[in-house]
Amino acid sequence: MTTRLHFPYQFDGRGRTRDDDEATWIRGLIEQVVFTAPGERVMRPDFGSGLRELVFAPNSPELAATTQFLVQGALQQWLVDLITVEAVEVEAVDSRLSVTVQYLIRRTETRQRDSFVQGGAI
Repeated sequence: MTTRLHFPYQFDGRGRTRDDDEATWIRGLIEQVVFTAPGERVMRPDFGSGLRELVFAPNSPELAATTQFLVQGALQQWLVDLITVEAVEVEAVDSRLSVTVQYLIRRTETRQRDSFVQGGAI
């Protein structure tokens, strides 16, 4: 059995490191890729999608398309052995950027759809 650490790191009720089922673990990995800025990780300077840098850019259809391209490319680069990205939808409203990712977990052939929000009021 493979241990899949919860993101963000937490302890469980027994005081041990909390682990997750595969789907929850992969969602956490996607969240890490989406919200990590390139250059933020010392040993992997190209890790991340650059999404947070775009939150304060002038909102436009071009921003949404750029964000969609960046997120899909980053997910395909970093999680290709775990998931197949089927669709990335980006919605930009005021200062809020919403990213929805539809993907297939390769090992179990399970289809998932998760949303991630950055900026603005939630």
